[in-house]
Amino acid sequence: MNKQQIVFGGGCFWCTEAIFKMLKGVESVTPGYTGGHVPNPTYEQVCTGDTGHAEAVSIVYDPEQVKLHDLLTVFFGSHDPTTKNRQGADIGPQYRSSIFCATAEQKTEAEQFIADLNSTKEGAPIVTEVEMLTVFYPAEDYHKDYFSNHSYAPYCQVIINPKLEKVQKQFANLLKNN
Repeated sequence: MNKQQIVFGGGCFWCTEAIFKMLKGVESVTPGYTGGHVPNPTYEQVCTGDTGHAEAVSIVYDPEQVKLHDLLTVFFGSHDPTTKNRQGADIGPQYRSSIFCATAEQKTEAEQFIADLNSTKEGAPIVTEVEMLTVFYPAEDYHKDYFSNHSYAPYCQVIINPKLEKVQKQFANLLKNN
């Protein structure tokens, strides 16, 4: 199996992790931090917005089961890629819409995907940053599987559940067990 990695920053990594864990062909989803200048950052440091890091998820996937195009479709369909440094009530550069590519081919495909979106949609342009992945720092253990472990929490009920329901309706053909 030829597994590949890509890293998406789409706001709070608790939401993004829960979304991508549902997709067939996705082997693992790890919340963490990337894109900044502070080595081995902590959640508290990243929350200040001063580290340059984005909250992100590292996705390891099997391209024979799920295409990068499908991952990009779900990524852009599950967050607002038109607002700089903000997703809902989460504000700051750590919540920016971003893609960190492990290969030059991924970067080319992501940039073309954005160009295609911008040419066919009305409204604000896509502000998602696309760059090569340099280093990914896994988040502290208590962030891993956050939704699965805290689905009863108000944040999960009010913010994550509606996103999951949207993805389940729009991308049912990409979900595991379908």
